[in-house]
Amino acid sequence: MKLFKICLTSVLLVSMAYAMPLNSSARACIPADLLQLISVDYRSLKDSPTAMALKQQLMPDNIKQFEAALKSIGIDPDKDVDSLTFASFRDGKQGVKSVGFANGPFNMKAVLKRMKLQNFKPKKYNNSDVYPMDGGFVMVFLDESSLLFGDQTGLDAALDTRDGKTLSLDTNGDMADMMPDVDASPVWSILDQQGTQNMMRSALGQAANIADYETIKKRIVGSRYGMNFSNGVNFDLTVLTSDSVTAATLSSLVKAGILYKKMSATPAEKVAVDNTTVDSDSSNLLLHFKASDQQFQSLMHSDLFAAVSH
Repeated sequence: MKLFKICLTSVLLVSMAYAMPLNSSARACIPADLLQLISVDYRSLKDSPTAMALKQQLMPDNIKQFEAALKSIGIDPDKDVDSLTFASFRDGKQGVKSVGFANGPFNMKAVLKRMKLQNFKPKKYNNSDVYPMDGGFVMVFLDESSLLFGDQTGLDAALDTRDGKTLSLDTNGDMADMMPDVDASPVWSILDQQGTQNMMRSALGQAANIADYETIKKRIVGSRYGMNFSNGVNFDLTVLTSDSVTAATLSSLVKAGILYKKMSATPAEKVAVDNTTVDSDSSNLLLHFKASDQQFQSLMHSDLFAAVSH
């Protein structure tokens, strides 16, 4: 059941990040041509053994590099970072770029003093001091508790947006309007139309060949999800479509895929399938997954989980 795999893949990505509703400093830097926003409340992860086990097992190398870069300038990710958010966006001829936002009780003066002692010399961009970091990152303080980082071109694009040289997220109603429904979750994400269309095409697998998916996908608008670890693991995905017929059709196709997957699933995977519900509500496809900590940790050691983590 590929949709469940995609949901798990999303978990792997966001569980290495941190979030909450975006603060104004970060939001102002996000370009209008946003592809995906992923955000996670790191403090919530610390309270869940399951979430921390997931992080320990699957932390990707780029996040390890970023955490190492933070430590090199005197920021302890385990103590000083409350949330981390990643945005990917189109930047004209530069293609797809991404930036990250770290928020927390930073001691900005102490960090800048340490960077100066280590000969990390800033360069000016749009009146901002941009500092090099280990691992090929560059960074700039947006305020005393917000840090913007990424590669040079991505960071430049974000600063251009903040400084009014390019349009911001708030001018993209399709994406901005999805945020209030999920941004109170410890883990949340929004995905644009094309990304959601590709996700559903992959999720449906052979079922997409049976239905006229090329026609259906034109009526898929975007998607959002929220996740929390407060009482086991709860994952809620909403796929927005243009009409109730499209939502109902997608719901039927996903349900068929679930039944097909169950026929060859391992015991741990069958639990995952049984704990997944799919329905439609007006023009939205709704997918909900719920598991206890014990069930999810068993799933982490299954072949399905191993497949989606590489």
